Amino acid sequence: MNEKGISIIGSYKNVKSIEKVANIIFLICGFLAVLAVFAISFYMIINGTPAIFEVGLKDILFGTIWKPNAADPSYGILYFILTSILGTFLAILIGVPIGVMTAIFLAETAPESLKKIVKPAVELLAGIPSVIYGLLGIMVINPLIYKLERLVYQNSPEHEFTGGSNLISAVLVLAIMILPTVINISEAALKAVPTHLKQASLALGATHIQTIFKVILPAAKSGIVTAIVLGVGRAIGEAMAISLVAGNGANFPLPFNSVRFLTTAVVSEMSYAADTHKKVLFTIGLVLFLFIIIINLVLNQIMKGGKKNGKSK
Repeated sequence: MNEKGISIIGSYKNVKSIEKVANIIFLICGFLAVLAVFAISFYMIINGTPAIFEVGLKDILFGTIWKPNAADPSYGILYFILTSILGTFLAILIGVPIGVMTAIFLAETAPESLKKIVKPAVELLAGIPSVIYGLLGIMVINPLIYKLERLVYQNSPEHEFTGGSNLISAVLVLAIMILPTVINISEAALKAVPTHLKQASLALGATHIQTIFKVILPAAKSGIVTAIVLGVGRAIGEAMAISLVAGNGANFPLPFNSVRFLTTAVVSEMSYAADTHKKVLFTIGLVLFLFIIIINLVLNQIMKGGKKNGKSK
């Protein structure tokens, strides 16, 4: 702005008007985001609760038999819940360490020549459709797991062979699918750490590896936790890929059992479900929605606790 109060883009009055309009637009966008969350929550509650009153919360959440089309129907989803929890946990257990280590490699230790190869490959992983991961699982992972299954149960005539379509295959596919999310967000968090922290650590005599694990990783913790939250959301909400590799059986989630996740239960049956059956599928969606909320709340509390401990020190 020059001596006469004229801005580069116009008079002072015009600038203030533009700023007011921009602030209003930003405010509307913020309210739309909040409104979307409330709308989804309201929709899921309205559509997910009727089956609870009709069938009973205990019979749905703690029942182990899923026979919605039987003469005496049963709508127990306990095995679906356990499968989703266990499958997501194992996928995170496998995928997060690999993803974070890859992010460290890209952000801190990778030579430019290798980084130019690995970075585009990670970005390509993020753009691959879910169904492609499922087809990859069918063609590559399932046959390998089936060989392992035959080796483990070769002397067990009671075992029902799954052809590799079981919990292990689903976990491996989910672990691969969350990698790009964890890698990209963790790398961004690591790069956002102030340079002076790294320089101070090195100046005090710490090695590069010590600096990474003792200084940079703790400083980037909030971003890495965000990556884990989004990875959990991707894993627990995935349906297409795991419907191809998990076998879709309503069984207890043992490693070599054909299993069904909460998401695959909805996807596989919503097209022909009716009446109470359809209402219960909406209840499954509500349970899934509540899982995501609980996971976010728990991880946020962990983050807050970590920040308080860091300040107290």
